[in-house]
Amino acid sequence: MTAIAIPDDVLNSMKIPKSDQERVLKMELALALYGRGILTMGKARRLAGISKREFLDELGKRKIERHYTIEELEEDLAFAKGDL
Repeated sequence: MTAIAIPDDVLNSMKIPKSDQERVLKMELALALYGRGILTMGKARRLAGISKREFLDELGKRKIERHYTIEELEEDLAFAKGDL
C-alpha cells in the first residue's frame, strides 16, 4: 500500500472532523479518479470502501457520468441469467 503525505496545515484547515478525514479523502479521490476515467468502478469503490449501490448513489448525487464497460455489461447479463 502506498501512502500519500498531506501536510499537517492542509489537514488542519479542512472543514472535516479529524475522525472523518481519511474516509472523506478516499471517497473524494475515488470519485475524481473514476470521473476522469482513471479508475474502473470496481477499483474506485474499493478505494472508497463502499458498496456498488452506495457508489452509484454518490455518482448520481454529484452528477458524475457512469462509465458502462463491456465487462460490466457481461457481468450484468450473467447476473440476469443467474450465472453468478
